[in-house]
Amino acid sequence: MPEQAMDGPLNIGLLCFIVQRAMEDRVLADLAAAGYDDVTIAQGRVLARVDAKGTRLSDLAERARVTRQTATFMVDHLERAGYVRRVPDPSDARARLVVFAERGLAAQEVARRTEAVVQEEWTRHLGRRATARLHELLSRLREITDPYR
Repeated sequence: MPEQAMDGPLNIGLLCFIVQRAMEDRVLADLAAAGYDDVTIAQGRVLARVDAKGTRLSDLAERARVTRQTATFMVDHLERAGYVRRVPDPSDARARLVVFAERGLAAQEVARRTEAVVQEEWTRHLGRRATARLHELLSRLREITDPYR
């Protein structure tokens, strides 16, 4: 039975947010324990949107749903802390890409390990079949909800 809000069951969006927030909290806690304690939630959300080959600042801002000025401020801080660096965009000499620096790649490894641990905990709780079905259903919802898929 779904958890109850003041006026009925929680909607799917809120339930997904609660689950996402739990994952985010675990990742940030493990990052802090591993020595990456200078990443805020907002900065973590920006870091999570940096592609393997780099991402333009304007795209990071759009994906993180923050202003370009806010994204610039966060990337400046992350760059000073050694998590990212800016490099020329090979497809446009006027543009720059935000890419992971060594510290950012090391932090990303910690985050990926935590994500795997948490997902396995959830799988033990739900069972493999239900977890696979949940993944399938959420992937289908992504088809109509994620403009970056």
